[in-house]
Amino acid sequence: MIDSHTHLFYCKRPEAEIVAAAEEAGVARMLNVGLDRPTNRLALASAECHASVFATVGCHPTEADGFDDEFAEEIAGFAGDKEKVRAIGETGIDYYRDTVSPADQHRAFEAQIEIAADRGLPIVIHARDPDGETGAVDDVFSILDARGDGVDVILHCFLAPWRVRDAIDRGWYCSFSGIVTYPDFDELRKAAARLPDELVLVETDAPFLTPQAHSGNHNEPAFVVATAEVVAEVRGVSYEELERTVEANARTLFGW
Repeated sequence: MIDSHTHLFYCKRPEAEIVAAAEEAGVARMLNVGLDRPTNRLALASAECHASVFATVGCHPTEADGFDDEFAEEIAGFAGDKEKVRAIGETGIDYYRDTVSPADQHRAFEAQIEIAADRGLPIVIHARDPDGETGAVDDVFSILDARGDGVDVILHCFLAPWRVRDAIDRGWYCSFSGIVTYPDFDELRKAAARLPDELVLVETDAPFLTPQAHSGNHNEPAFVVATAEVVAEVRGVSYEELERTVEANARTLFGW
């Protein structure tokens, strides 16, 4: 199994213990996702220390007020390390937290799309709206449609089941977190069932979004197995078949 999105630098236990526990649970590869200048460096450091860990570098939308040409150049420079850096992001649009202007978020997002295109790397997308609204998701789709031609897209923590058909039509990967295991998310499970094999991924977003089977614990990459079990069930396949599918998709995307 793989974990397509985690933040080891925020997890509660020592990193070496978390990685060892993931490997013992059968999680062979983890993508450690940077969010800003400090965590980009931490993600890279983890990738240097652990053979099963790879990194992304980027600027999260809630950090976009600090995005400038120097930061863009730093991301592009880190992205030249093709051995350890396998994607750009986490980037995108967040209107749930009213901390950064839409203009600043759009500027940072568009710059990172350009970096991903220049470096030939996939891009990891964050899109979050206030409850009942869709503006961030809609803007993400519009900006990628306008600027993301040829870039592989991962919709991290996919929570837009009403747009799953649009994602499929664009060939974008949808990565399901522990939220897909929560009782009230039937529509999300239906979306997970609809995706073609070649576009499905699973993740933890650790230490956040702990799957239902581990409720009460801080999330970590080992727990992606519980999310994958639910995704396999709703897709009507065995865990082993889903494991082969997501591992193949991750190899295609990340080249590991």
